[in-house]
Amino acid sequence: MGGAHHDHGHDHAPELDPHDARYGQVRHVTLVGAVVNFVVAVVKLVAGFLGQSQALIADGFHSLADLASDFLVLFAAKHGSRAADEDHPYGHARIETLATLGLGLALIATGLGVAWDAVTRLMQPGSLLQPGYLALGVAFLSIFAKEWVFHYTMRFARQLNSALLRANAWHSRSDAIASGVAVIGIGGTLLGYTYLDAVAALVVAWMIAKIGWDLAWQGGSELVDTGLDAEQVQTIRRRILAVDGVRAVHTLRTRRMGGGALVDVHVLVDPHLSVSEGHYISQAVYDRLVSDVSEVQDVLVHVDPEDDETTAPTRGLPSRSEVLDRLRPRWAQIPGAQHISQITLHYLDGRVVVEIALPLASVAGLNEARRLADELAASAEGFAPVAQVRTTFF
Repeated sequence: MGGAHHDHGHDHAPELDPHDARYGQVRHVTLVGAVVNFVVAVVKLVAGFLGQSQALIADGFHSLADLASDFLVLFAAKHGSRAADEDHPYGHARIETLATLGLGLALIATGLGVAWDAVTRLMQPGSLLQPGYLALGVAFLSIFAKEWVFHYTMRFARQLNSALLRANAWHSRSDAIASGVAVIGIGGTLLGYTYLDAVAALVVAWMIAKIGWDLAWQGGSELVDTGLDAEQVQTIRRRILAVDGVRAVHTLRTRRMGGGALVDVHVLVDPHLSVSEGHYISQAVYDRLVSDVSEVQDVLVHVDPEDDETTAPTRGLPSRSEVLDRLRPRWAQIPGAQHISQITLHYLDGRVVVEIALPLASVAGLNEARRLADELAASAEGFAPVAQVRTTFF
């Protein structure tokens, strides 16, 4: 909106694109998690084979699935952080949304897989595991490693307000939970309670599937443009009403876009403001929301001179050219009307008010001005859409 500012007195480093900065942070966090996932997966698979633990082998493959999800996160974050272009005027954040949905579905599938394995082993006691202490130790180490990845990733997910990172963090925690299942199963086996592994696995399977469902629901809700929650909408409404010149707010709509939100709103202003002042107010609303509400990335403001939420009072009224084509032939018959310098139309309450401005020097005196104003006012008689013709002198 404003002009560019150039500072010739100092040298400045080029400003970093916020989209690139966001992707850089997501990339760093995810790569750290990917390295941990790779190391943990290899250790669990090796220890699982050497320690004869099917649970730890399965847990190792679960860690490999986490590694695959890390690459999915990197792909989504890279392409989802790209700025808007001609084909994607709202940006590419929905790529992040799709990846969040995909990770949620992956967690649901993981939970179902764990549950299926547990039920199968409960139905076939001969297949229950007989692992040793090596497998138990590695399972404990996996819990600590994956919990660290969870907290590390979640910290940045909150800072960046990234549903994608949050989903990946929970995927890491699901691996820690799966390792907990392995600990219970291995420990129970060593103590002689071989069924504990399968029972605990069923509980954890439900937990993993529940997390996946929540994430998938969040991603799906965003794809169908579900609005922000009521408290957030009220905060946005209060911020708009605090802007000088805004009389009321209606048709306030919100929707999520990746880690941010888009807002569409109609604001009611004084109906006799100039177009430029109405635009100024709309820009003030935009600036207020973007600066005060961290989630809001873009705002579309529609300025209304009257409340048209339930009805459209101006619909069907004649346009400016139609009104003037009807009135100008009448004005041509009025002495002094040829000096009209400005015509303003006000579309209010289902009618048109015509406001005419003439230079004071064009009339001989007060009586002449009154005569001209009265004749101009009478020019609208019989033309129902026009409620009034007002004349002002300057």
